[in-house]
Amino acid sequence: MQSRNFRLQKVGDLDWLEKNYKFQKISFSLDEIVILNATRVEKSINEFAMAVSRLVEDVFIPVAAGGGIRSADDARLLFSSGADKLVVNSILAEAPGLVRDLVKTYGSQSIIASIDYKSRNGANLVCINDGARELEMPLGKYIEHVQSLDIGEIYLNSMDRDGTGFGYDFETIGEIVDAVRLPLIIAGGAGNESHLIDGLHMGGVSAVATANLFNFIGDGLPKARNKIIESGENVAKWNKSF
Repeated sequence: MQSRNFRLQKVGDLDWLEKNYKFQKISFSLDEIVILNATRVEKSINEFAMAVSRLVEDVFIPVAAGGGIRSADDARLLFSSGADKLVVNSILAEAPGLVRDLVKTYGSQSIIASIDYKSRNGANLVCINDGARELEMPLGKYIEHVQSLDIGEIYLNSMDRDGTGFGYDFETIGEIVDAVRLPLIIAGGAGNESHLIDGLHMGGVSAVATANLFNFIGDGLPKARNKIIESGENVAKWNKSF
């Protein structure tokens, strides 16, 4: 799916994805793959686990998967299906005890906290349940709450910038970055390699995420990685001969 401001449009199915993008090949342009179940109706963790297993075959970089994790059994299934990390979102607010249990079981390095937010009347509102439910807790306070759960990373996604290709929400990132004590992945808005480089050059940002460059811009990912390396960022240069 292609998402714009959390409104979904179908791009293709798994057969289309395997035909156009062999993850084994595209992995050389990435450091990590994030697979999110964006189903708006009731999510099937079993179907999602089967999709993850199919997509990550022979992929050599870490794979993070999430969307619809509601129990320890759900987490166990995704790990057994090929995920190296879990991405959790709604349960950060609705079941923080479960998040703590997952951290205790698998280690903080295996749990990524996904935070979706949007701006309204000058305030940044956190949203859960695929963006459908707004929380009363402001973004800064919510980040404090999330970090208290001992998760390993934060995936911060701007719903206003999502899918626009206009660049990341650097204003908000600048406001909260000093309060973030964990590796910070920023998402929402990347439309070209300059946006990725600008994100990586920003203090406190550990990684940048993109879907647009994957879905629509042909060899955008390989070109973007080369530009990032040329800019002096410390990213791996994969040896494709192996």
